[in-house]
Amino acid sequence: MRLYILTFLALTGGVFLAIQAGFNSQLGSILKQPLLAVISTSISSVVFGIIILFFFEKGSIQSIITTSVPWYLWFIGGLFSVIGISIYFYTIPKIGISRMIALGLCGQLIFSLIAGKFGWLNLPVEPITTKRLIGTLAMLIGIVLINTK
Repeated sequence: MRLYILTFLALTGGVFLAIQAGFNSQLGSILKQPLLAVISTSISSVVFGIIILFFFEKGSIQSIITTSVPWYLWFIGGLFSVIGISIYFYTIPKIGISRMIALGLCGQLIFSLIAGKFGWLNLPVEPITTKRLIGTLAMLIGIVLINTK
């Protein structure tokens, strides 16, 4: 049962990210500046994140001991987020949302297989099995089909 809930949440997260990309690519196109759309997204994410944090985590907010977290972890995710989201916002109006999402997923899929195999980014090691290779191939074929006319 728990796996079904997590699967549903993962799919919902993907839908929300696609919706967010669609709205923010419109904003970036109107502004003629995808980076401003990223800044807007980041600021609104902070505002909504703080609201949600205080709404749902009232009794369990603990003080953060910043010395226990490497300094770069506070910023590096934001750097990759700005670059990745800017690329999305820039390319969606030019190639379409389905093509961009499919190609973005392809990049994520390939990187996640390699990163998982070698345990990069302090992730659990996940061996590349025959099932995973077949699944990856099926997804890559789907991505090619989505991107052909």
